[in-house]
Amino acid sequence: MRRRELLKTALAGAAAFTLPSSLLTAAAAGQPDRHTRLGIVRRTIEVNGKAASVFGLQQEDGTPGLRLRAGDAFNVLLHNETAESTIVHWHGLTPSWPNDGVQDAPLSLIAAGANRSFDFPVGKPGTHWMHAHTLQEQALLAAPLIVADPKDDAADEQKIVILLHDFSFSSPEELLAGLQGKNVGAAMPMDHSAMDMAGAQTDAMAGMAHGGGAMAMDLNDIEYDAYLANDRTLDDPEVVPMEAGGRARVRIINGATATAFTIDLGELDGELIAVDGQPVEPVKGRRFPMTMGQRVDVRVQLPREARSFPILALREGRKERTGVILRPSGAAVAKVATAGADDAPVLDLALEAQLRATRPLALRPADKMFDMALTGNMSAYRWGLQTNVPIVVDPGDRVEVTLRNTSMMAHPMHLHGHHFQVVAIDGQRVAGAVRDTVLLPPNRSVTIAVDADNSGQWAFHCHHLYHMATGMMSTFAYRA
Repeated sequence: MRRRELLKTALAGAAAFTLPSSLLTAAAAGQPDRHTRLGIVRRTIEVNGKAASVFGLQQEDGTPGLRLRAGDAFNVLLHNETAESTIVHWHGLTPSWPNDGVQDAPLSLIAAGANRSFDFPVGKPGTHWMHAHTLQEQALLAAPLIVADPKDDAADEQKIVILLHDFSFSSPEELLAGLQGKNVGAAMPMDHSAMDMAGAQTDAMAGMAHGGGAMAMDLNDIEYDAYLANDRTLDDPEVVPMEAGGRARVRIINGATATAFTIDLGELDGELIAVDGQPVEPVKGRRFPMTMGQRVDVRVQLPREARSFPILALREGRKERTGVILRPSGAAVAKVATAGADDAPVLDLALEAQLRATRPLALRPADKMFDMALTGNMSAYRWGLQTNVPIVVDPGDRVEVTLRNTSMMAHPMHLHGHHFQVVAIDGQRVAGAVRDTVLLPPNRSVTIAVDADNSGQWAFHCHHLYHMATGMMSTFAYRA
């Protein structure tokens, strides 16, 4: 994935950040007597009636992922029980940089059979997740990472977690090779970064609206074998028992590598209460979009009826879907097809413009401002991030970064080690949500504000795995 080369290029212009040798030693040694043991494992699941070997992140009793409480310490011994080297990123948490999970930034891969210990405060409550920062993420090396609020212990509501994936029987290396060799056709301009984007986007949207056209392939560039919710398809979905009339907080994680979804609650009325683990002023609705890497917390209440209710994730712009079934005691479970009658919505920024953080950043002017262009060449399958100057900040800065998508694919942009607030959409100021991952549709811009309060050389990248792997990765760097 040329990770080292990408990071070295991204760090140009920034002062070197030296990792203390004591931290490297502690991270490598491991202290199992006081840590929760988390295993990187190989496991077998069934997809479309066939056995599939995938990765997993699970505790010693087989529980996937971690559930912690706000205020706890993240005392975890990560043990690689597989035959492959790997590394894990704690997506949504804000540890010190020596605990981040990006190869050589600062730690090396965890070798087969090796341990690595992590010890840092988990921070505030929220819905997060953990995943490989390699192509192994495609092979389901991911799991939920939930930080519960102790104040919710007495709440009369069920807790439900749904982790979404896109799945292929092909290896991620094969998928990437196919993308790089794909011929997108003469009707599609080759170098999107040099296009007249307003006209191109109009053509692309028109093509999608009519169900085809060469431009429409920019929406989804991989046709997966299946779409999973908690490792299962709708042919054999997870059925979640509930009480009739019961209330639930549903935490949904888009762990897909290259697929955006719209969450569809069907007949249930929902209330969106958090995005990316950060609380927002409630938004009522039955459909909520989420791109790769994002999370949504939705509160639902079942009617007092003995009926089952599906919660579905609709593949962007297509008919495929996955999900789980909420089943009150005694209710029958009707089969839900893996494909709907109509194409699902194409994600936009309409919901983003509505969101308001309940814990916004303090109002203050920006000390540093940067402009970042998201570029792409679909025919060569090369993607990139270009800034007016390298992003180098000083501790205590308020930083604003304007992200401008000049390509014809959407990009979910994720910043490690921080939470940011959306403060402008297409140049219009908003007091938006606090997040760690934001969607950039084609020919749109979003400005984010970040408080520089966590020194390091942090990864800043597209959360479409194959865009990141082919160049769409940069660094949010602190001056030493």
